[in-house]
Amino acid sequence: MARIDSILREAREGTQPGDAELLLAHTLGRSRTWLYAHGDEDLDQVAVQRFSLLLERRRAGEPIAYLTGQRGFWRFDLRVTPATLIPRAETELLVEQALDRLPHEKALRVVDLGTGSGAVALAVAMERPLARVIATDASASALDVAAGNARTLGLENVEFRHGDWLKPLAGDRFDMILSNPPYIAEEDAHLAQGDLRFEPRSALAAGADGLDDIRSIVGGAPALLAPGGWLLLEHGLEQGSAVRALMLQAGLREVETVVDLEQRDRVSVGRVAE
Repeated sequence: MARIDSILREAREGTQPGDAELLLAHTLGRSRTWLYAHGDEDLDQVAVQRFSLLLERRRAGEPIAYLTGQRGFWRFDLRVTPATLIPRAETELLVEQALDRLPHEKALRVVDLGTGSGAVALAVAMERPLARVIATDASASALDVAAGNARTLGLENVEFRHGDWLKPLAGDRFDMILSNPPYIAEEDAHLAQGDLRFEPRSALAAGADGLDDIRSIVGGAPALLAPGGWLLLEHGLEQGSAVRALMLQAGLREVETVVDLEQRDRVSVGRVAE
């Protein structure tokens, strides 16, 4: 038997701040606050072994989100697996920009391409209950995760379609298409670092310059947008100019790039003629 506080003290060595607490709380099905209040309690050997295995995987670099199976985004927690990209806080800017262009009182049709865990689609569906949100992904495993998250959140205004980018949308028209697509160059050294090593490469990398999937989306989206419809794309910090150029070449209007809290290019938007 070992005390919680002594286990945490030892586990903090060689881990990032907070990791040990998160993993032990997950192991015990408790909150971090509970751990601090019960530091003098003993853990049985089974719990200690489970925690030790998780800690070993974390020290090897495996993301916390995959170890705990969840990640917070917007106003909810999402189940995530190695089949899905781990949602990032910066992607909430994409949601904010979408909501700014989606009136509360209208039953608009919105598409989230490459939904992964469903983060963007579910945030929009939650904040605009009259909207009909369609979430697509080429990965059936990712769609299963996203659909499960929708059920957990009780969201019924989301539909899931399996297929590559715009293919599941043929014949329909939408008021908005948005996406956080892969935008890292195939040879980018960052793909071999940190959490990216464990995430699905298909959700991260897109060709020599990282723009292959964005080109496909921008090239096909205008034909699927209703008059006045919007296209919103998250992209890399140095890709704003290139994405704006692609949108203008595709005939979109009101093209602009929105910066994040650190004043870095993050989301570009464009609109078809009304």
